[in-house]
This record gives sequence, C-alpha cells and structure tokens, in this order.
Amino acid sequence: MKSSTPIFLRVAVASPLPRHFDYLPPKNTDAGALMPGMRLRVPFGKREVIGVLLETAAHSDVPAPKLKHAQAVLDKATLIPPDLLALARWAADYYHYPIGEVVSTLLPPALRMGKPGTGADRFVWRLTAAGAAAEVSALKRAPKQAALLRVLVQYPVGLDAKSLDGKFAHWQTPMRALRRRGWVEKIPVLPQTPPAFPMAAGVALNKAQAEAAQEIRAALGSFRAFLLDGVTGSGKTEVYLEVMAECLRRGSQALMLVPEIGLTPQLLLRVRRRFADAVVFHSALSEGERLAAWDAARSGRAPVVIGTRSAVFLPLKHPGLIVVDEEHDASFKQQDGFRYSARDLAVVRAARHKIPLVLGSATPSLESLYNSAQSRYLHLSLPERAGAARHPAIQLLDIRGQPLHEGLSDPMLTAIRRHLQAEGQVLLFLNRRGYAPTVMCHACGATLQCRRCDARLTLHTDRQLQCHHCGTQRPLPARCEHCGAGELGYFGFGTERIERVLAELFPNVGIARLDRDSTRRKGKLEALLDGVQRGDYQILVGTQMLAKGHDFPNVTLVGILDADQGLFGVDFRASERMAQLIMQVAGRAGRAERPGEVLVQTHHPEHPLLNRLVREGYASFAAAALAERRAAGLPPFAAMALLHAQAVTRAAPMAFLEAARRELAPACGRQVQLLGPAPAPMERRAGRFRAQLLLLAAQRALLQQALTTALPALYALKQARRVRWSLDVDPAETF
Repeated sequence: MKSSTPIFLRVAVASPLPRHFDYLPPKNTDAGALMPGMRLRVPFGKREVIGVLLETAAHSDVPAPKLKHAQAVLDKATLIPPDLLALARWAADYYHYPIGEVVSTLLPPALRMGKPGTGADRFVWRLTAAGAAAEVSALKRAPKQAALLRVLVQYPVGLDAKSLDGKFAHWQTPMRALRRRGWVEKIPVLPQTPPAFPMAAGVALNKAQAEAAQEIRAALGSFRAFLLDGVTGSGKTEVYLEVMAECLRRGSQALMLVPEIGLTPQLLLRVRRRFADAVVFHSALSEGERLAAWDAARSGRAPVVIGTRSAVFLPLKHPGLIVVDEEHDASFKQQDGFRYSARDLAVVRAARHKIPLVLGSATPSLESLYNSAQSRYLHLSLPERAGAARHPAIQLLDIRGQPLHEGLSDPMLTAIRRHLQAEGQVLLFLNRRGYAPTVMCHACGATLQCRRCDARLTLHTDRQLQCHHCGTQRPLPARCEHCGAGELGYFGFGTERIERVLAELFPNVGIARLDRDSTRRKGKLEALLDGVQRGDYQILVGTQMLAKGHDFPNVTLVGILDADQGLFGVDFRASERMAQLIMQVAGRAGRAERPGEVLVQTHHPEHPLLNRLVREGYASFAAAALAERRAAGLPPFAAMALLHAQAVTRAAPMAFLEAARRELAPACGRQVQLLGPAPAPMERRAGRFRAQLLLLAAQRALLQQALTTALPALYALKQARRVRWSLDVDPAETF
C-alpha cells in the first residue's frame, strides 16, 4: 500500500548560507529507505554537489513544484551515525556556522568528493514506543502492515533483513508504511562481542598515578570530566594508557586528541607499544590514509585513535573514553572557517555518549581550572615527577644594561659551558624563528616592511626576507629601498642567529635547531629527535616545538632567552600563554636522575606575574590571573564572541561592522556589551584590511540568545556583500 504523502529531504550542503536545503527524493528511489547520515548527489545552482541527508519531512517551506529531485543516493546505509549528526547540529547552532559546512567537517576528503563509502553496517528493524503501544485493530484496511506488526511485537530487539526474509515474504513495502507512521525504526546493530585487541603490559604506577587511574576507571560507562593536572614528567601519559587498557578490556574504544601529531612522535611510539592496533588521524595523511583511519574508527577495528582537533568528529563504533592531552594548547581551536574548539566539543561529545573525559596538562587553561573550581570537573593532581629528580627551580636573569653576545648574556653562556663540561645537554628556547626580525637602514632609519601586511620582514640565513604572517618572500636588497644607502643593519635575534653564534662559540659541539624551517621536510623532525636521543647534539635551539611532549632525559639546562614577549601582549590571554610556555619548556630539564637548571632572561624581572610564576609556581600564577580576569569581567567569568570582517579597502570592514552593530544592538540590550568596531591590531594582513566587533556578556545564554536573534539580519546587509565576515564564538585570540 503506497502512501500518497510526499516525502521531502532536508539536506546539508557545504555552503556559506546558514540553512539546510530541501529536495525531493531521487526518481525511482524508495524514499522510505533513505536515512539521515546518507550522502546524496544533488543539483545546486548550475552544478552538482555532495550533500548529507539530515532528515526526511512531510512538509517543506518551498512548494513541491519548485523543488528539484536529488540526483542519486551514494550510500546503502547511513554513513554518519545519529550521535555525530546530532553533535554537528549542536555545534552549528552554538558556533552559528552553516550546517552544511559543519557536516562536511565530519567526513574525510574522499567522502566529501563523492567517492565510494566503506560498506554497510548490519541493521535491524524494531518497533518504536508508539509502535509497541499501537493497536493492530487500527490497521483493518492494511492487513499486511497488521501482520508485520504482529511479527515485530514478538521481537523487541528487532529483526535484520535476513531474518525478515525468512519470516515475512515481501516485507519491504509494509515496513516502509509502518516507518512513515512512526511505528518502526531502523537502527544499526553493534556487535555483541567486540573484537579483542592485543595489549602490551604497562609500567608500574606510583601512588598518585594509581589513584588518578582508579578514579577515572571507576567512571567508565558514565559521564564525568576529569582535569588531570600533573607537573611535566609526572607520568600523565601512563595514566591515560592504563585507563585506555581498561576501556579496551570492556570492549570500548578510546579517542585521544593531541595538539599536533608531528610534534609528538614519542607519544605515538609509547601508545603503539601498548596498543599495536592504534591508528592516527590528521590532515597530513594522504587521502587514502585518512579514509582508512576514519573507517577503522567507524567499524570498531581501531581500539585507540590518536588525532588532532578534527578527530573529535570521528565516528566511533564503541565509544568508551576521550582524552585531550595538553588541553591548554591553542591548537585545539580552529582559527578560520568553522571556528570550533575541539576541547570543548570533546566535553559535549563525552556527555552525550555518557563516557568519561580526561583533560590533561601540566599547565591547565584558566577555563579548565575555573570549571574545576565550579565542580564541573574533578581535579586530579600529579604533584611529583615519576621516577625522576624533582622539578627544577627557575631563576630569572636580569639582562638590563648587561652585554649580550647575539642575545646570550654572560651568565647564560657560563651556565652553558658548565653543563656541557658535565656532559649534560642544553636546550635554548626562543619563540622567534629566522635570523633577525628587523632589517633597518642605518642612514635613514627605514625598516623593510611586508608590502601586504602591517609587519616587518624577517631576515633568514639564506638572505631571504620572509613575512611570517602571509608567507611572502623576496631577496634581501643590496641597498635601502627608501634612501639608496648601502648600510642595512640586522636587529633582534631569531633561532637561526642563535644557532650561528653558538656554532662560533662552541665549534666542536653538535647543535640542532628545531623550528618550522628546519623541520619542513618530511621525516626531518624525527631524524633530529633521534639524533638528540643518541647524543649527537649537545645543544638544542628552537621555538615552541621544543615545549610540546618531548622527553629529553639528558637535558640538564634549559635557557629561555626572551621571556618578555608575552608580558605586554594586546591579547588578554598573552600572560597565560607566556606562563604556560615557560613552564612547559622548563619541564624539559632534569627529567632523568640528574638535576635540572632553568634560567630565564628578562628585561622585567620585577613583573608581578612573572615573579609569582617563578617563585610560587603555575598554580599560584593561575590563581592571580583568574582574580584579574574576574575583576575585569573577562572569560572564563564572561562569554565572548568576535565578529571579524576583512576587505581590500580599509573602509568596507568598518562600514559592515557599523551596520552589524546597529542590527545587534536591539538584541543585545544592556545584557551584552558591544565593543567597537575597531581595526584589528594588525590591520592589514595578506593584502586585506581587517576590523572587528567584540561582544561580551556575563552569561553564555544571554550572548547566544542575542546572536541567534540578530545574526540572520547580517546576511541581508548590503555591506556584507563587500566584505568577508565571520563570527568566532569563544575566541582563543582577540586580535
């Protein structure tokens, strides 16, 4: 019995418009077999694109004669499971980003382009609550539906296609009719006995590690968020691995998010030693590798998945645990396009799956410490290093008025010599790559500027000038471009300059430089790290790449060459990031049996936050920083959103943001502050002028309500056609 009621398809299409699009089912296709999460090929303007079915509906706001038919169904079964589709819809609402773009993020590139999926799962048909309560007598005029209903009542767990074939001939048509009534649902079946995966034995845990692991293990099977706050070298990874092992014993999967896969080869090695079947997922993989990892997670063949921020959207057949390592790291926030926080979405996803979440860090974000204080997270502490010397003390070196040898003070050089003579390794941290950040004419004082950004060009040792904001490169000119004089001077210090002076001062010592330039080629980072472990290099020089997850057991001296960069930044999080970097880098010293020493060069040794950090530790610094945030009404004590606009002219972004402010003001009222619009601190970048409007509210709900009310009008503004604009909810940077 065929229903005359039309079925409309609500499809997510990657588009800048914040809405779904309605279609009719493909011709000669059984609309009842279409399920949310399937991919469709649909006409979109003058082209065909790949969309994802969000839901079917009995009505559409667009008259049926004006709707187009979808061209084809690309999958035999749902490709995106219901839980992930629900997470995508939540994220689209929270971040106010087009649902089509968000859903596109859930698929690896091969599937976005319409390539074949990875096979169908096993499904069963079972009665819904309404179907179980339905009376067979209501189907007097549909005897086949009534007969099928009587069969399904006997099997509350459902029947698969093979079983139905044996019990009810030609069941497909009455089944579709029962689904349209809402009396039957089709659901994927999880294997009753998930495959067992080989696991190597773990190391013995100390008392603090064992207590932390036990707390998390006890929460398996339910939602609870943990903040694992452990000093560098305290063995957080061993706690993760121990809980993952228990998760796997129960037949579930573990997802581990890390800031950057390329910077943590040692972590990958440790995980794979314990779980040989672990897979990785990140953007540097080939298209085929990403699809294979995605399918392994979805099918349940991967017991452990390690990935960067996009891995938060991986489908998991048996989700059991989510771990976010280095949860404070800004890399977990996407900075363009769909500006989501993988850490925050991990919290939402764990709560929806009813599984535990572990946020680990030696320097927790102020947001996580605040959530811990509010009892949203359970704070677990690892205060001591595991099987190693105690955490090294940090000493400030006042370099005001002191002679510097290309950025190195005499006390720093003396300490380097002392540790090298004692056969220790030395790590020098400078978060500035290149040779010199400023090239200036001695005759007229002009500096060499990027022609596309409001930024100086950085000189590199190959005599190339680079802009570290837009990537522009050009050769170093022989003469000043302003006055023609040939007296160009190089000011400031980058990692390349430090490497060169160290090679002159210590000619017989192996030196390794780790920054984006030296590790650009595939395999170079791993080769350098292997050389450090073998002892080929006694001095390591690098940027924040050195701060993330590396274990250098022979490093006994850490020197931080410039601690002042984060003290006076325009972003309100600058001091927090400065403190995290200092503590993370300092933690590389003294990780084995030999004690470590940390020296910090600064022109501001009296700075209160810097002093507090060095003398009392990160926890004391964080408490003071949180008090400052509370007094200023800044996150985490407030909710924030940033409206960005950019264009090739200076006037267009400001005009759009002024118009946007007028649209936002009534919805914001007195509950949400509107600050700006104003030019971005770096107004011109990559040839485009940038401006921003800041929204600040005491409560997240008030900010969300104002945005939901006012944002639709922004799409209709005539000024919007002259700019690129975007909204960043919970921005990690405000510049």
